[in-house]
Amino acid sequence: MEDTILVTGGAGFIGSNFILQQMERSSPHLINLDKLTYAGNLRNLETIARNPRYEFVHGDIGDRLLARSLLQRRQPRAIVHFAAESHVDRSIRGPDDFLRTNVDGTFALLEEARAYWTELAGQDKSTFRFLHVSTDEVYGSLASNDAPFSETTPYAPNSPYAASKAGSDHFVRAYHHTYGFPTLTTNCSNNYGRFQFPEKLIPLMILNARAGKPLPVYGDGQNVRDWLYVEDHCGAIATVLERGKPGETYNIGGWNEQRNLDIVEMICDMVDEMAGCGEAPRRRLITFVKDRPGHDRRYAMNATKIERELGWRPKETFATGLRKTVRWYLENEEWVSGVTSGSYREWIETHYAS
Repeated sequence: MEDTILVTGGAGFIGSNFILQQMERSSPHLINLDKLTYAGNLRNLETIARNPRYEFVHGDIGDRLLARSLLQRRQPRAIVHFAAESHVDRSIRGPDDFLRTNVDGTFALLEEARAYWTELAGQDKSTFRFLHVSTDEVYGSLASNDAPFSETTPYAPNSPYAASKAGSDHFVRAYHHTYGFPTLTTNCSNNYGRFQFPEKLIPLMILNARAGKPLPVYGDGQNVRDWLYVEDHCGAIATVLERGKPGETYNIGGWNEQRNLDIVEMICDMVDEMAGCGEAPRRRLITFVKDRPGHDRRYAMNATKIERELGWRPKETFATGLRKTVRWYLENEEWVSGVTSGSYREWIETHYAS
């Protein structure tokens, strides 16, 4: 079996960072299966587009015939499953896509992957892995004094997005316990870094702050999240893929709990520093807006297990990771304009019309 990894959703925020990191640090062939929804961006991967170790396949994880032919043709030793609808606000307005992609799509991929694995023999079968990338939101919300989420925290999803990811997690677990299928599950805290679609908190605030637009903060701004720099997350996924025990779940966190308001203020100060503050500091742009329905108050991850068993810890502090992120968005105007102006959609239609 050739050293090949199938990555689903590899044109998205975390998936593209994972592929680029793997291309730089290791030597497998990487197959990127992506539907190219609004948040999928092949420009993230332009630097490796012609690399013989990389292949892009335009398709849906729910297309079982496509998944079957791809598995049979490329014979991967692992699947890393990022593909998902992931924005809470969008799930509140339209939950259908979240059920379709996150639950039905994961089920379809599991079925084809299990059939493929069943036909493998010897070492190829014993070393195959299916790594499912999930979220801390499946655990629900924490009070200010509650202990962080652990791998044994009961599930209590509070949004359609979180419920759809919880459903996919349960299917992955069931396929290991029912069929012996060698699954791994990672539940991560909030990611940030380059290539994140600007609907998410940190890139939205960076870009609005740069443009002098209002900075909308939900509720009182005291909601707390544990923040994980995306390159640290990708390193953790590679570690779990290499050394994780089949059937296990690993929480991946940044050990960086931050209040939303504090993050927005830090971004204002960094943009003032890097881009100039103009007539007044950008903190004046902060605007409090009505809280969204079911807005979880606090997330926090206990990442002790992955550190103890697999030796992984994040390299970035929140301050160092945020500074790198702010600088990247300020220095990559072409990428930003491409995903916010609609020109990227036209680019896809031109290059993949067939």
